[in-house]
Amino acid sequence: MATAAVELKAQSRTGVGKGAARALRREGLIPAVIYGDKKAPLPISISYNEAMKRIYAGGFLSHIITLDVGGEKHRVIPRDYQLDPVKDKALHVDFLRIGKDSKINVQVHVRFANEEESPGIKRGGVLNIVHHTLDLTVSADNIPEEIVVDLAGLDVGDSIHMSSIKLPAGAADHSHEKDLTIATIVAPSGLRSEEAGSTGDGAKKD
Repeated sequence: MATAAVELKAQSRTGVGKGAARALRREGLIPAVIYGDKKAPLPISISYNEAMKRIYAGGFLSHIITLDVGGEKHRVIPRDYQLDPVKDKALHVDFLRIGKDSKINVQVHVRFANEEESPGIKRGGVLNIVHHTLDLTVSADNIPEEIVVDLAGLDVGDSIHMSSIKLPAGAADHSHEKDLTIATIVAPSGLRSEEAGSTGDGAKKD
């Protein structure tokens, strides 16, 4: 289920370039831009602390945000952000405007449920996760918080594919891979060794 949009304060900016960006950061702000919806890009600045809090809370690129720019509200979704490769601090954020009835592409977290009801995992099998997120096209007003994959009844050697996942209403697979493999249940190393040994010639010569 989609959550209510978070509202953040922002302010328009006129300065561009590295010098202006450094000046903003000294004030506890970071440069950002709002673009899309057939409107001109709007350079803004937002609170560094608020940006970092949202980024490290997870799901930053899949949550709608309302930006209050001097009293004017902009409904957006973060599309990209830059982090300092050394200090791991936010340097810049790109926001995409969300128009009425917009469809957008988002990465949605996958949660695996009912491991205790998987015969394969009970026998020592290991859940090998191929994709932790799914690339989906969804309505901007109905971005799912997560996609739940049920592991009940799955045995060693079984795979979970996109075709077996029930997506929320209005959501569609946006990956470019045919019937994406999300995860597999693989045999533990001990069992694989036993199976490999059993395929050889075990007869003892006199």
